[in-house]
Amino acid sequence: MLAFLRELYLGHTKRAYRFRYALLAFDVATIIFVIVTSFLDHTPAIEIADAVFGLLILADFSSRLAVERRRLRYFTQVSTWADIIAMVSFLAPIAGEGFGFLRVLRTLRLLHTYQLSIRLRQDFTYFRRHEDVILASVNLAVFLFVMTGLIYVTQHERNPEIMNYADALYFTVTTLTTTGFGDITLEGTRGRMLSVLVMIVGITLFLRLASAMFRPPKVRHTCPTCGLKLHDPDAVHCKHCGETIRIETEGVA
Repeated sequence: MLAFLRELYLGHTKRAYRFRYALLAFDVATIIFVIVTSFLDHTPAIEIADAVFGLLILADFSSRLAVERRRLRYFTQVSTWADIIAMVSFLAPIAGEGFGFLRVLRTLRLLHTYQLSIRLRQDFTYFRRHEDVILASVNLAVFLFVMTGLIYVTQHERNPEIMNYADALYFTVTTLTTTGFGDITLEGTRGRMLSVLVMIVGITLFLRLASAMFRPPKVRHTCPTCGLKLHDPDAVHCKHCGETIRIETEGVA
């Protein structure tokens, strides 16, 4: 059983890649579920669905822990604690549904794993051409959803202006873009610190995305001599050392 789990989580077989793509789809479905149910009354059906999601996350977490060789190091990772918080939020409703937004952190981790990044480059031409833009967009989306969840959790019971996730998301976006309409403000010192965090980190991530979108396109190809990884799409020689490089292309569209 342990060998099977290691193949799924760490292997390079087609079954392993399909499994990791399925995990990515599960992460996206979890995010959509949290967003949609935040606007609905908590019926028994939703509570059952919460428990199912929580049990699936627990099974995934247990499997990752089983195949992890450095378990102490595993518990020092932010993504590990995000999983733990997500499990608590789904399995114990009293913990607060807002923490379910931390589940989005696992999407970023999956996209940044070496094996999945390589597979995405192999499988999708669009990903190869726009990898920096896609990852920068994911980083910004992760930050947006996480901060929306934190703002909702810390404000919805004490701030009459934050009634649901839509209010929290609206405030996060207006703050991140520095629009600042002022119709919603966060209360208390903790609320002000969250506003500062949204402005500083959010603008940084937004500028990174803008830079990735508008800078000249590059392709990833490691120079065998100096190790430079990014080159012009039509490059014949490495700009750093002059070594002849052979970049694989798909021809003119």
